[in-house]
Amino acid sequence: MSPIGIFDSGIGGLSVLSHIHDLMPTEDLLYVADSGHLPYGSKTSEYVVQRAIAITRFLVEQQGAKAIVVACNTATVAAVSLLRSEFPIPIIGMEPGVKPGIKGSRSGVVAILATEGTLGSEKFQSLLEQHGNGAEVIVQPCNGWVEQVEHGEHDSPETRQMVANQIEPLLKRGADTLVLGCTHYPFLRETIGIYAGKETLVIDTGLAVAQELRRRLRLNNLLGMAKTGGNTQFWTSGSPERTEILISRLWGDPNRVNPLPV
Repeated sequence: MSPIGIFDSGIGGLSVLSHIHDLMPTEDLLYVADSGHLPYGSKTSEYVVQRAIAITRFLVEQQGAKAIVVACNTATVAAVSLLRSEFPIPIIGMEPGVKPGIKGSRSGVVAILATEGTLGSEKFQSLLEQHGNGAEVIVQPCNGWVEQVEHGEHDSPETRQMVANQIEPLLKRGADTLVLGCTHYPFLRETIGIYAGKETLVIDTGLAVAQELRRRLRLNNLLGMAKTGGNTQFWTSGSPERTEILISRLWGDPNRVNPLPV
């Protein structure tokens, strides 16, 4: 059975991997954490495209992936169109959640939390123009959040202060909906909830991406038919030892992490 390839700039995409595994537990999964090149959000678009192509080529040509999930918002806006033109398999990208955020808001004030690379992209601006009518959309780059997740500091005093500094001004401006526009941010959800409160809607698009992947696999007759649980393999361009520790903490099971050869 051919596997599904998933990649991110680091371990943030594990939030998407979890949804995919829950939805399709018998599929074999391949996960690449490009931690040696993070954060993507501060890199040029050309740099991110170069990494996305190299990783996708590794997953498809060397590992036989039948579909690719770009589990990174920044890489999606930079590279997903090019990947789709180069690889004749389903390529699923992330969506920043602008539409569900606006639909779910009661006050009409929505905050999009993302990296500078996502918020400054033409694709994101196009989504705002398409769906942002009648709502006040606040775009909030959350510098440092990705690094805190990568360091395993999801609930440290420093992380709490960083989150508070970003969230509290948004609430004062009337935002009642927060859209997590980066796959690292769901790992800060509990900390975000401390400052956002129970009345604030927090949107994570990871489940929607997993559902779209399943739809595309079914449409292309690629959905696995195995009855037993699938295997998950991991690679990283960073430190395999450190990534193993983070994955065991966030994914739940200890897994060997291989060095990424690209």
